[in-house]
Amino acid sequence: MFQTQLNDQIAQAQAKAVENAKHLAQVAVESAQELAEINQAAAKDALAAAQDASTQLLSIKDPQQLAKLAQPESAQEAAKYAAAYQAKVNKIVRNGNKEVAQVIDASIDDARDDLVKFVKEATKTAPAGSEAFVSAFQTAFDASLQQFDQVRATATDAFANFEKSVDAALANIQGQYGVKSSKKSAAKLAA
Repeated sequence: MFQTQLNDQIAQAQAKAVENAKHLAQVAVESAQELAEINQAAAKDALAAAQDASTQLLSIKDPQQLAKLAQPESAQEAAKYAAAYQAKVNKIVRNGNKEVAQVIDASIDDARDDLVKFVKEATKTAPAGSEAFVSAFQTAFDASLQQFDQVRATATDAFANFEKSVDAALANIQGQYGVKSSKKSAAKLAA
């Protein structure tokens, strides 16, 4: 009977793992699709800007008109557009990471619960006279449960560090191009 329960629990754990893998694959597909849409829109905008610039360059009749085209405002506008693009990509990456973190968190909870249930069933059916062994095993098992909490904390830290790295990289890039981005202006550009 114990073997049947064990096999059932293993089958359930495998089914959960397959479901989690499907969900993570769906998250990856959705993120890739959103990135493709952003890239397509960016390519269209870049093509339109290039056509406008070439039209303006072809219509230049004297050096003063050329000087007007080479104003710093044009570069600043391009940098703002790049910052808006980065903000959109950052949002997609953050949403994807958030979903992955939730799946990992739920998987840790499920694995921990399944393991606790398994150990309870196993120790409940322990033969008479094995109380000392069961007690020692229970102590070791309780210590191992703490590892689940450590795995969760490590995963949480990894995702937080990833987000900090992305924020730092975006700030560095924006700083190189002289784009000053407040939360409100970044939200307007990202919309």
